[in-house]
Amino acid sequence: MYDHIGLKVKNLDASVRFYTAALAPLGYVLCSHDESGAGFGPKGEPALWLYPHKGDAGAGAHIAFRAPDHAAIRTFHSAGATAGGRDNGAAGPRADYSPTYFAAFLIDPDGNNVEAVCA
Repeated sequence: MYDHIGLKVKNLDASVRFYTAALAPLGYVLCSHDESGAGFGPKGEPALWLYPHKGDAGAGAHIAFRAPDHAAIRTFHSAGATAGGRDNGAAGPRADYSPTYFAAFLIDPDGNNVEAVCA
C-alpha cells in the first residue's frame, strides 16, 4: 500500500541486523547498505529505508508488514527477538482487531513497533 518509509536509527548496524533477521521470513531482503543508510524490500525494490540519526529518533513509529502465513509470523517474531528486538506481542490471533487477524509485534532497536500480520 505504501511506496516507501524512512526511519531514523541511532545504530545503523544494529538496525540492519534486526531487520535482516526479522524480515527474511516475510520474503524481504537487504537491497542497499552503505554509511548513508540501508534499504529493505523485495529483491531490487527497497521500500523501507533506515537512516543514521545522531539525535533523538522521536517517539517511534508503527510499521506493519504483510506476511504470507502464520508460520512466517512466528519466525519473524523469533528471528527478530534473537537479533535484538524486544517482544511486544507474541504471534497469535487478535480477535479484537478482526476474527481472522493474526500478528506478532516487536520493538526494534530504536523503539519502533514493528508488526507482521496476515488477516
